[in-house]
Amino acid sequence: MSEKTKTKPAVWFWIVSVLALLWNLMGVMAYLGQAYMTDEMKAEYPSDQLELIESTPAWATAAFAIAVWGGLLGCIALLARKKWAKPVLMLSLIGILVQFAYSFFMTNAAEIYGQVQGVITPLLVIIIGIALVQFARIAEKRNWIS
Repeated sequence: MSEKTKTKPAVWFWIVSVLALLWNLMGVMAYLGQAYMTDEMKAEYPSDQLELIESTPAWATAAFAIAVWGGLLGCIALLARKKWAKPVLMLSLIGILVQFAYSFFMTNAAEIYGQVQGVITPLLVIIIGIALVQFARIAEKRNWIS
């Protein structure tokens, strides 16, 4: 019976994990802000942005929820040094890809929000999602999580 033992992680593991947790907390705040938008908050949006938000189908909103809550849970698992961080972060990445597939290919979000918020930020979110899955893979290979 050979059971893998955890190896003490490098300092950069903790730094990346904490930064990833903070990143995903910002995602959770964005999700909650959109999910529980008050009439006062809606009044602050330009009409085209509000229309885009309000016309988002439930499946795209569910993908957003899976992306942010999965990312948060995956980062907590990394900090707890749990092996299940990787599949949860993979699920989060799937949520990210579904959410932005809707945004890129089924809406005119880039036109409404502009290049930064409509294209660059979503691409950054996708890149970070991929990087977090890779980070979990590295952590697993080095026995930092088990």
